[in-house]
Amino acid sequence: MTKWLTIIGMGEDGHEGLSARAKLALQNTDVIVGSDRLLGFLPKLKAERLDWPQPFSAVVAQMKPLRGRNTVILATGDPMNYGVARKLLEFIPFAEMTIIPHLSAFSHAAARLGWSLPDCDTLTLHGRDAANIEAFIQPGARLIVLTADAGTITEVARRLVARGFEKSPITVLENMGGPREAQTSFMADAVPKQQFSDLNTLAVECVAGANAKIRPRLAGLPDEAFIHDGQLTKREVRAATLAALAPAPDQLLWDVGAGCGSVAIEWMRSTRGCEALAFEHHQDRLKMIAMNADQLGTPRLKIIAGEVPDALRGKPRPDAVFIGGGIGIPGVFETAWEQLKSGGRMVANVVTIEGEMHLYDLQEKHGGDLLRLEISHLTPIGPYRALKPRMPVTQWRTLKP
Repeated sequence: MTKWLTIIGMGEDGHEGLSARAKLALQNTDVIVGSDRLLGFLPKLKAERLDWPQPFSAVVAQMKPLRGRNTVILATGDPMNYGVARKLLEFIPFAEMTIIPHLSAFSHAAARLGWSLPDCDTLTLHGRDAANIEAFIQPGARLIVLTADAGTITEVARRLVARGFEKSPITVLENMGGPREAQTSFMADAVPKQQFSDLNTLAVECVAGANAKIRPRLAGLPDEAFIHDGQLTKREVRAATLAALAPAPDQLLWDVGAGCGSVAIEWMRSTRGCEALAFEHHQDRLKMIAMNADQLGTPRLKIIAGEVPDALRGKPRPDAVFIGGGIGIPGVFETAWEQLKSGGRMVANVVTIEGEMHLYDLQEKHGGDLLRLEISHLTPIGPYRALKPRMPVTQWRTLKP
């Protein structure tokens, strides 16, 4: 199949801002697909014009009949930078398309603020939950954020204030690259009441206040960062557990007996694209997991309600499995082990003698390491102090062949 599809990035400068190559592709195409806004920038051309369908799932049905016809899709900015090209590549081979990018909103914003892009965190909240910004709110961080609409501005400011970053400067960059471009700056706790354009990008300098909630992305958030009823993997054990699980980009974790979701949430915060399924049957804990996912920046966490092992069946195969509760329930380990991908990591924590005996049997059959984690904390005893031990945790770590 020859290249029949061209994806052209376009800015607010419209047709005039396109390269000669992009303009030639538009002159020679049979079909142009784009939003009303982008199609409105075009001069009169011979090609048939089709509106971009909503929702995105409808794009598949629209594009299939066009396969083989000379077709142009108009996209905003750089189609490969949180743009439409990534989704199109899921069902159209790259060998059949040409991509002609425009400047991204990130590049525009960095140029207007004098920020070096490699020194910034760039993310999108367009079509995504605003809670995704939480993991990026760190002291001294510079964030460039694509938004869903003007409502994203107040939601980002609200989250900054709630985290104790209320004096963080925010710059709203509207309609960049076009005649209606505007720029407004203010502190997170002083959002002006003016009407902003829905086509905007945010630039945030994160400034931590005296009472800021600092939540690094390294494993081992303080226990008080989570809403819980006592059923959570404690901080030091959690850090060791995440190290054993070894998160890698775009991998999937099963957190079995998730409690308040602490391990799944820290897995997702750790690196790009990590996903997790949290299996829990206790109704109150299911609510806690959802609240923790929102305030800690992992709204993509999929919460699976139900009893294991039945709830495990039919789910996407994981790259790693953590069993924090229920290792002794018949079928739980067997189902998780069967579904775990080859080379995947299995980690299980127990605190009871019965649980330990079960891990001894599993280690003898499947290999791996057994270790005991014993943590003590400083505790006052009258006028004196002592290191008071917590309940020891026995951990089994192994790789599936």
